[in-house]
Amino acid sequence: MTEKEQIQKNVEEFSRLQDYMVDSDKESTAYKKMKKRYIELKVILTTFGVNLTELDYIKE
Repeated sequence: MTEKEQIQKNVEEFSRLQDYMVDSDKESTAYKKMKKRYIELKVILTTFGVNLTELDYIKE
């Protein structure tokens, strides 16, 4: 997998994950697990140099 493909995959996952988080109760176990992945993806995308300003609408 090329770097561009990895970035695309992670951007798509980040976007999809935020959609799920918006529809979930913040106190649920599922939300807490999603938040962990959300933070991981933020770190990965930042490392790749992706500007999250437009992509991150959860902002946690």
